[in-house]
Amino acid sequence: MDMLNQQAPDFELKDDEGVSRQLQEWQGQKVLLVFYPGDNTPVCTSQLCDYRDGISDFQDLKVQVLGISGDSVASHKKFKAKHKLPFPLLSDPKLKVAAQWGSKGMLGMKRSVFLLDEQHIVRYQHIESLAIFRRKKEELLEAIAALAG
Repeated sequence: MDMLNQQAPDFELKDDEGVSRQLQEWQGQKVLLVFYPGDNTPVCTSQLCDYRDGISDFQDLKVQVLGISGDSVASHKKFKAKHKLPFPLLSDPKLKVAAQWGSKGMLGMKRSVFLLDEQHIVRYQHIESLAIFRRKKEELLEAIAALAG
């Protein structure tokens, strides 16, 4: 599913504190949506900790990072605390939002990233064909910097 240069569909999901959040809350900000298969799995943990370690770089570029998986609010809360993740984790238990974004696979959530500009137009997307691969923060920071021109 190609969403490049398309308006991002809004959604509503509960965050790691159980609060309902909508994508439109971040209107006027760049957003990096990170769909990942599951909390406390080796590749997902490595990916999100990589983004945690680069959070000041994302903040310097005025980008809000949002993690999304099918895990429960309780699972997200523990995972976020354990790894000191400084961004919201959103729970998509029925993978409805993942399906909207072309990130639902036969076996659950596909690992994918989408960069939205301030008007929430999709300016970068990458959906992994194999869940063992991930986008590193350096690649994403390059894409964000290119977007800023």
